[in-house]
Amino acid sequence: MKKAYRVKKNEEFQQIFKDGHSFANRQLVIYALKKEEQSHFRVGLSVGKKIGNAVLRNQIKRYLRQAFTDLESDIKPNYDYVIIARMPTRNMGYYEIKSSLNHLLKKTKKFRQ
Repeated sequence: MKKAYRVKKNEEFQQIFKDGHSFANRQLVIYALKKEEQSHFRVGLSVGKKIGNAVLRNQIKRYLRQAFTDLESDIKPNYDYVIIARMPTRNMGYYEIKSSLNHLLKKTKKFRQ
């Protein structure tokens, strides 16, 4: 995933948490904030220390980034997303995380029609 597609700064995370809409399932929480001036979406990832050690947390982040890359053509642009991984993601593989993210994006209506 390109750096232009990532939310990195704490202020941006806080703005998305404050002004964005949240949706959740058992595995993930997603915050979405519309940004009219952007031509593409951006993603910020958060995997807490309770999930596991650094190796496991980084693996979950890689899975989420790859899932967003695979679904890139179907996701609406002009949004900033923050994804928070919950405890069940520690036992999930890539395809399970991707289907969970897919379910959540359909629930939020952030797929192109």
